[in-house]
Amino acid sequence: MAIFDATLFPFGVGLVAILVAIFIIRWILKKDSGTDRMKEVSGYIVVGTRAYLKRQIKTIFLAMPWLAALLSYFFGWQTSLTFICGALLSLLAGYIGMNVAVRANVRATNAARKSSAATFRLSFMGGAVTGLLVTGISMLGLYVLRLIFSGPEDLQVLVGFGFGASLAALFAQIGGGIFTKSADIGADLVGKLEEGIPEDDPRNPAVVADLVGDNVGDCAGRGSDLFQTFSDDIITGMILGVLFVWKYGPNAIIFPFVLESVGVVASMIGISIVKERKRLSHSTVLYIGLLTTAIIGAGGLFILANFMMNDITLFLAGVFGIIAMLTSTFVALYYTGLTGKPVRQTAECSKGGPAINVITGLSFGLQSPILPIVAVIASIVLAYWVSGGSAYALIAANISTDIIITFIMASDTFGPITDNAGGIAEMSGISGEASKTLEGLDAVGNTMKAATKAYAMASGTYTSFTIFATYFAAASIIGIDVTTPYAIAGLFIGVALPFPLASLTISATAKGAFKMVDEVRRQFKEILGLREGKATPDYAKCIDISTKFALKQMVLPGLLAIAVPITVGLLFGPTPLGMLLIGATASSAMLGFFFNNTGALLDNAKKLHETGLCGTKGSESHKASIVGDTVGDPLKDVAGPSVLIFMKLLGMTALLMLPAMLG
Repeated sequence: MAIFDATLFPFGVGLVAILVAIFIIRWILKKDSGTDRMKEVSGYIVVGTRAYLKRQIKTIFLAMPWLAALLSYFFGWQTSLTFICGALLSLLAGYIGMNVAVRANVRATNAARKSSAATFRLSFMGGAVTGLLVTGISMLGLYVLRLIFSGPEDLQVLVGFGFGASLAALFAQIGGGIFTKSADIGADLVGKLEEGIPEDDPRNPAVVADLVGDNVGDCAGRGSDLFQTFSDDIITGMILGVLFVWKYGPNAIIFPFVLESVGVVASMIGISIVKERKRLSHSTVLYIGLLTTAIIGAGGLFILANFMMNDITLFLAGVFGIIAMLTSTFVALYYTGLTGKPVRQTAECSKGGPAINVITGLSFGLQSPILPIVAVIASIVLAYWVSGGSAYALIAANISTDIIITFIMASDTFGPITDNAGGIAEMSGISGEASKTLEGLDAVGNTMKAATKAYAMASGTYTSFTIFATYFAAASIIGIDVTTPYAIAGLFIGVALPFPLASLTISATAKGAFKMVDEVRRQFKEILGLREGKATPDYAKCIDISTKFALKQMVLPGLLAIAVPITVGLLFGPTPLGMLLIGATASSAMLGFFFNNTGALLDNAKKLHETGLCGTKGSESHKASIVGDTVGDPLKDVAGPSVLIFMKLLGMTALLMLPAMLG
């Protein structure tokens, strides 16, 4: 099969994914937006998200020409072009998906006044738009670039695409995460604890900034994150595939691309069956959709392994990868689910005060990375073993972890849509059955966000492993003498690197929250009648504070991810840099699972009180759980996603500069 013919399949799937997304967008926009007050609140959110993203993109664009010029000078115009394409398409995928989410939220609020089933379906389909666009845009972009740079020797220039996508994702995730958690913490500490008002009360000046943040962080940021994971896996798979042309022919290069498209088809089928069903909870319906996607994807992998590659061991390797992802996802559901022991015990411990709540949450959080890491490593070892020691099996396993990525992105965006819908309902004065419906869906969305973060972390660990495997293969590094000081130094620097990144992001969130607390207190003090609901708070001021601060804080972590590997590589060479990648991957993976699961666990411990399953709203234990939630917020929504992107950006930076080190 010719390369051009085979890549027509991912091109066609990418095109169909985008067309389906457009169809869903049109379907969503035809739905009723509800009352004038609901439209007014939704308008605040739309204006806020546009204002933030416009300034974020402008900030990123200030740096892009300089980076593009440097890449062109050192690596050629081709790499510079792919870098620009990767960054722009990454931002585009997240931006469009977020714009749909901020229109789906108010329609979900209105649907809740009539039907739980309609609300569930609309919210999930709003999330599906992001998932379809992330994968569809990536496949179309890479297909066009492969037509332009068609030779096996041209694959190296595609590293620029992955580098651009990773850099844009890091900026988007850090900036969006700091924005949303600064607003969220400020709103909770002053609104809930000091003023004693509900979570999304319209009297709270920070409430709209909080709702805006859910979209710029969880929709746009996560969209850019999974875009770069999806793209990086295709690129590294094709580069490593060049070394196996002797065994599989040209299919060795295009197999990763085709397999990714099979996953998108499987996800579209999984998405289509998600709807409310009698005698099944919403969570169960989503789990069924997830498992259906995985099974169909595995079936597609079996066909490709047999008829395209003529190697059944690739199927077995891929199945191990899928099992590792599902294991990581369901472990996260245990640690963060409302019915699990960790969340319930943490919520019960809230009766002893906020300190015991946080200590209990941290103790469970420290347990949580063990099984996912064991599952990932076991799948890598088993894939390597069944294939007789072939590195190509790692490609199959890695790409197979992406088979459910479209469905995962739909589930992830479902969370902020339902969260926003609940906020709009509260601010619009909607109560009764509609409010209960949205509270229930918000709890489901919160748990699914934790599961999707665990999936992203496990998949990202696999991606990082494949990146440094590709790096070692391209650098012809067969063995490393770990007794040499340079190799050990590279390893320990890599292990240490995620800690200053996490410190920077958590510290920035704390500073942003402090500014928000000051502003909210000021407005309650100076705006007469605000407490009584007779005056309107200055929502725009809070949005502006979060925006300015978040954009300033996202630059330094990005420089850290680029400057350190370049410095180590140029000063000490490819081998110490390779050891740095190993250390950074191991450290980031452990920290990422810990941050994500701990934050979600503390969040859901608070949710137990708010759903009435463990104490009541306004009780002392509820207030203690709110403090725990504010501690967990920067862990799960800023530091966790940031170290995930960080470890992949390190690898893409190392791959990018490898020709310069070897030349």
